[in-house]
Amino acid sequence: MRDEVDRLIEAWQRERPDLDYDSLAVLSRVSRLARHLDRARRATFAAHDLEAYEFDVLTALRRAGPPFQLSPGDLIGHTLVSSGTMTNRIDRLERRGLVERRPDPADGRGVRVRLTARGRSQVDGAFAELLEREAALLAGLTPRQRSTVAAALRTVLAPFDN
Repeated sequence: MRDEVDRLIEAWQRERPDLDYDSLAVLSRVSRLARHLDRARRATFAAHDLEAYEFDVLTALRRAGPPFQLSPGDLIGHTLVSSGTMTNRIDRLERRGLVERRPDPADGRGVRVRLTARGRSQVDGAFAELLEREAALLAGLTPRQRSTVAAALRTVLAPFDN
């Protein structure tokens, strides 16, 4: 089986046979797959009336478990955005009825951001559909191949995440 990356590498090898194309063979495929994944995500989020950043905040709250709430600082840590950006995101989600601010019982000056029932329903539906779309992107792989690819990518990504 051949793909567009094979054709690209063949053309480069013809023009520059002095270069090593091993990294291009891997990373061009990762890049192309990322574009397909981005399309799947955008379509999923649009179908559930969400923006990608909204999905990020809502899934962070959903993963927190009952009562599905975090401090704004915790949300910043999960989403890697600035304090001002997070405030704007929470404001928008609150206006849409997907989250609510509650006083922090441990700190009278603080707040907790809590996922509403509507927000939970919306993010649960979007997440389930996203997993289906992502599984379709990997449909050509056996479970063992998926595990092998995941392990290899973990090896590449782990140094960036630590």
